[in-house]
Amino acid sequence: CTLDSEVALRVGGDFFFDPQPGDSPVNLVLIAGGVGINPLFSILLHIADLHGYQEGKGNGHKLGTVKLYYSAKNTRELLFKKNILGLMNKFPGKITCCFHVTQQRSQICKELQPHVTGK
Repeated sequence: CTLDSEVALRVGGDFFFDPQPGDSPVNLVLIAGGVGINPLFSILLHIADLHGYQEGKGNGHKLGTVKLYYSAKNTRELLFKKNILGLMNKFPGKITCCFHVTQQRSQICKELQPHVTGK
């Protein structure tokens, strides 16, 4: 987003992301904390599947980018972190993630370091 961009925000409740072929592409920003990653991880997997189909034979979907912001106490509590890193590697520039930790006491592994902010 840039200054003065219009965004839609949804907190809790029933939500989903189900783009249809022919829809205009949208860029998503997903924000999760702790176990709140579960429904957003499902959305991320769905987007990855659509990107995979699009790269294969094309399915009519026009997809934007996805930026995931995910916070937890420490890197041990970042659920699905290896899966998320795998998606970022498979779809560079299309799926990105910034992990934030608030109470990290140990060294952060090299694989995660470039994507982690916080203490």
